[in-house]
Amino acid sequence: MELNLFNILDILGTVAFAISGALAAMDRRLDLFGIFIIAFVTAIGGGTLRDTLIGNTPVTWMENTIYIYLIGVVTILAIIFRNQIFYLKKSLFLFDTIGLGIFTITGVEIGLQNNLAAIICVALGAMTGTFGGVIRDILCNEIPVIFRKEIYATACILGGLVFIIMHSLSVPRDIIYLTTTLIVIAIRLAVVKWHISLPYFYISNNQKPD
Repeated sequence: MELNLFNILDILGTVAFAISGALAAMDRRLDLFGIFIIAFVTAIGGGTLRDTLIGNTPVTWMENTIYIYLIGVVTILAIIFRNQIFYLKKSLFLFDTIGLGIFTITGVEIGLQNNLAAIICVALGAMTGTFGGVIRDILCNEIPVIFRKEIYATACILGGLVFIIMHSLSVPRDIIYLTTTLIVIAIRLAVVKWHISLPYFYISNNQKPD
């Protein structure tokens, strides 16, 4: 694998989401096998969906087995150093946010490489960034963050739009990667810190159908 900035960010995103999945699994008191499964699907879930949708098969982690070994090593390290990692305040949120930012830009970039429309590239970025977390939360018996009132996928969409705009202005790729990744991370951190959320709607008890 060529080690350019794009691939380095992709590896960092994989590491971040693998740790996120391992932490979520340990928090739910799953056994060793369960921890590895949750870490694995969290790390590769978004990329697998993206590659399947654009017809890039075998998907990335099947062609580059380094991802499998990387996730395995990261998961083992997360288990060994679990107490130190848990000591970090809101560590699960931190690693999830880093993975979200990085995988968003990888999804948009791969969409552009396949000459897809801008709106589809943004959608691919959002899917790549969020789908691994969706699988993780479902398997851990949690309502996925993307379906709650917290701004999650919206951060990916905004970052993807900035990516497209900068790309149309012929900004150097490395600057686009770093800028849009930091934008997604910053938005996610800001909305949680200041409790910003999208409106949500519900049916009151006296309006529910019989």
